Amino acid sequence: MANLKGAKVALVIAPSAFRDEELFVPKELLEQAGATTVIASTNLGEATGMLGGKAQVEKEIANLKSEELDALIVVGGMGSPEFLWNEKGLHELLEKLSKDGKVVGAICLSGAVLANAGLLSGKKATVWACPESLEALEKGKATFVDKPVVQDGKFITANGPDAANEFGESIIAELSKVKV
Repeated sequence: MANLKGAKVALVIAPSAFRDEELFVPKELLEQAGATTVIASTNLGEATGMLGGKAQVEKEIANLKSEELDALIVVGGMGSPEFLWNEKGLHELLEKLSKDGKVVGAICLSGAVLANAGLLSGKKATVWACPESLEALEKGKATFVDKPVVQDGKFITANGPDAANEFGESIIAELSKVKV
């Protein structure tokens, strides 16, 4: 089991219609490995998942800082296109994390967030495959790979809720290399 004691990971969700498993499964795996997690969104308060799960948003995206994080995960779900795909503050934070060599993950529809932020140019990635998300990857010059989890450097993407466990384990494996 990886020891991520001291690692801090932000999980960014839409304020409504985030995909429950894509938040709760990686969060639990990270915490079991010793990481500290923080749930962030566009605003504070209670967020509701597509399956009815509730999550308390602890920080606004605008208040997250790259230097305080080891990784950031953008959670998917039907709320992602509306609230996260074009969120400029999130794009700027992701760019800074990337420049700082941090681990960046996105699952389900949120792979499009990384593409829209310009981070996947020339990289392999996966996403919940629908016309809009595939178009975002194409516009972002990413190579779509039809697999549950795809890693290209410190970028880890997953295609949906069924991949949540493998996605979480991949984030932990990559963080373990950094936190040894």
